[in-house]
Amino acid sequence: MHMNNIGLQLRMAVVGTILFGLYLATALFFSALFGVSLILVLIPSIVLLPAFQYKLGKWMAIRSAGAEDMPEDDPRFRKVHQMTDSLCRDMNMQKPRLMVADMGVPNAFATGRKGAGIVVVSTELMQILDDDELEGVIAHELAHLSNRDTVMMVLGQSIATVVGYAAFFAVQMLGEDNPGSFVIAWIASIIANMLVMILLMAISRYREYVADDTARQYIGSGDPLARALEKISRGAEGRESRIDDSGVNAMCIFNGDRSLIQQIFATHPPTEKRIQALRS
Repeated sequence: MHMNNIGLQLRMAVVGTILFGLYLATALFFSALFGVSLILVLIPSIVLLPAFQYKLGKWMAIRSAGAEDMPEDDPRFRKVHQMTDSLCRDMNMQKPRLMVADMGVPNAFATGRKGAGIVVVSTELMQILDDDELEGVIAHELAHLSNRDTVMMVLGQSIATVVGYAAFFAVQMLGEDNPGSFVIAWIASIIANMLVMILLMAISRYREYVADDTARQYIGSGDPLARALEKISRGAEGRESRIDDSGVNAMCIFNGDRSLIQQIFATHPPTEKRIQALRS
């Protein structure tokens, strides 16, 4: 296994352990809050809820993008399927479901896991990229599925939401007689959510470098993907993405959100640094 991949697996193991601890603490809190046996809380929260969140996360990502299946017999998509078939053979992985969407900007993302993944490519992306550049983008998305980091992102975002709810109820209970307790609880919920997201960002930015490096290995050079990133960045200027789900934007190959919060909690490294790494 390449050193970058080992680094990503170690980071996911550490962050995953912390997230599981937070999940367990939340289960204990709700068990005490509602006077329910911890076992009755743990079984659905550890077994059923993650599976539901994973399925829901995939469905929400597809729905948010307005993605549709990419017919293999359609001349417009034949090359994309051929590239994916070839890359999947080289990467020893099952071909994911390919979908296409009008995203408003050139972009692509992967969701799901290795063996049951989905890769969504925007029509805008296919219009501006040369074949070798598009192959680089597809290799990047397949790398995410192969590394299983998309599962960590989807479940991590769900855990952040659950922890946020727990913080809200906890503060509400402490300040029942305080008229401003709802506002304080709401602020506490946001802070708790953001603290969990900081943990996820430790993976999110690093996983982009790993996926870029994996793509470079399988397409033989980093230059096609570097050129693709340059075109994607330029193509997104002055255009607004039709995807308003921050979780989905975090999974895209390019996240052009420049809001203050997004700059602080950046899901992607600066594009120029990724291009420099690909060409070094």
